[in-house]
Amino acid sequence: MKVEQIYTGCLAEAAYYIESDGEAAIIDPLRESAPYIERAKKDNAKIKYVLETHFHADFVSGHIDLSNKTGATIVFGPTAEPGYAAHIAEDGEILTLGNVKIKVLHTPGHTMESTSFLLIDENGVENGVFTGDALFIGDVGRPDLAVKSDLSQEDLAGHLYDSLQNKILPLPDSVIIYPGHGAGSACGKNMSKETTDTLGNQRKFNYALQANTKEEFVESVLDGLVAPPQYFPKNAVMNKMGYQSIDEVLERGLQALSPEAFEAAAEETEALMLDLRDPDKFATGFIPNSINIGLDGTFATWVGTLIPDLQQKILLIAEPGTEEEAVTRLSRVGYDHTIGFLDGGIDSWKKSGKDIDSIETIDANDFAKLFYSNENLDVLDIRRKSEYDSEHIIGIENFPLDFINQHMAELKNNKKYYLHCAGGYRSMIMASILKSRGFDEVVNINGGFAALKGTNKFDLTQYVEPKTML
Repeated sequence: MKVEQIYTGCLAEAAYYIESDGEAAIIDPLRESAPYIERAKKDNAKIKYVLETHFHADFVSGHIDLSNKTGATIVFGPTAEPGYAAHIAEDGEILTLGNVKIKVLHTPGHTMESTSFLLIDENGVENGVFTGDALFIGDVGRPDLAVKSDLSQEDLAGHLYDSLQNKILPLPDSVIIYPGHGAGSACGKNMSKETTDTLGNQRKFNYALQANTKEEFVESVLDGLVAPPQYFPKNAVMNKMGYQSIDEVLERGLQALSPEAFEAAAEETEALMLDLRDPDKFATGFIPNSINIGLDGTFATWVGTLIPDLQQKILLIAEPGTEEEAVTRLSRVGYDHTIGFLDGGIDSWKKSGKDIDSIETIDANDFAKLFYSNENLDVLDIRRKSEYDSEHIIGIENFPLDFINQHMAELKNNKKYYLHCAGGYRSMIMASILKSRGFDEVVNINGGFAALKGTNKFDLTQYVEPKTML
């Protein structure tokens, strides 16, 4: 028996590969199917099952393509109603995989179809449980992401409590917890950097498992929840109803366009020009009206947070050789309408003599001098509210990038805005968005809060009622 976690850090997502005696199961695969097919080939194994713990909200799963390419059976737990062929397993049903068994445990609460899969080894020992978003390391799944549920988040949290008490916690302490996500995922609020642990350790250290009553559990799980990214319910619907094959998405997106063809496509289709380069490179020269979301950061999550329409046509400006990775990452969160990329990247655009824009920047020390000599400076800390509340510079307002689309009207395009985040990735996104929307005077503070704090020139405050624009 083999069990492997296939972890994707930029999405904080864990898929799993289980193999026994030439048969394999894949749990919660990402959109692209090739890595899972290749992994099974190494063991000369046939993929028998694609097990889905629930209709995921934070990414589009690859279960449909993987099933179509391998003949594997898609398996959901009780109450799931997918819009395509799948086996809807009963609670307690046993699936045979080579010499091992997988027991279906219906664990509603994160969503009502949420299901965990208990792995029973060749000797009949309960070895591990794949909990999806029911139980994380250090946390449990948020109970407010169900698709079209008539239940309140309090109701769902109550169901989650019952699921944990009746299905997971009765298992032996030695059982390994294999969760669907790790730290950085918006599917929970307190996830550990560790991506596996024993149930025994989680009994001791997971805050949500310390509750003495259902009421206490519900209160602790709901406390501090912020609104999920806007793409979450849209991804959940795609996972429930089906989607276009990633092969077609890649074929459409990997069209190399000359500067002239790229410019024409942008004008004719009203496509969003997405520049994936490092923020520092972007600042020095970019195509006017393009938006910077760096591929090396949490790219897909920020695309999903900031681009409201999954049908939006997208044109890419990327470092040559990274275009396929970019189209793949976009498809993982449901953005399937990339229509091409700039052949040769920004260098080809510059060589063509077409217009270039730039973002003004300032280093932390120079900003310190300016900040304390000008009382009317407009400065925005665009980190999340929780980051701002933890520690911020006195006198700087909080304007989280996450909610820029909802609060854009609060900004005035006749003002000059100085922006900072934690390190510079998010503030360049914000600067590019403002530039594209007619804000001509935008300044990015190099190095963000880390650099500002490092100067030891600013008055900082901690754990006080924040001054915020939201």
